[in-house]
Amino acid sequence: MELQAAKLIAAALALLPIIGVGIGLGMIFGSYNDAIGRNPGAAPLLDKKFFLSFALTEALGIFALLISVVILFVM
Repeated sequence: MELQAAKLIAAALALLPIIGVGIGLGMIFGSYNDAIGRNPGAAPLLDKKFFLSFALTEALGIFALLISVVILFVM
């Protein structure tokens, strides 16, 4: 196997965690919408937790993308 083909396969495999990030973000947004729909008065408290969990989950996807780019272009 050539080096370039191995780099492409490794970069593609490094992007697999993005599937889990997408599922996780869908669950976070769905739960947030359900909670706000049931109790709109709790929005200020839920906003802080929602944005923190959204940012941490999204960071995992960004890290996976960064690792894939490093594999593809730096190595």
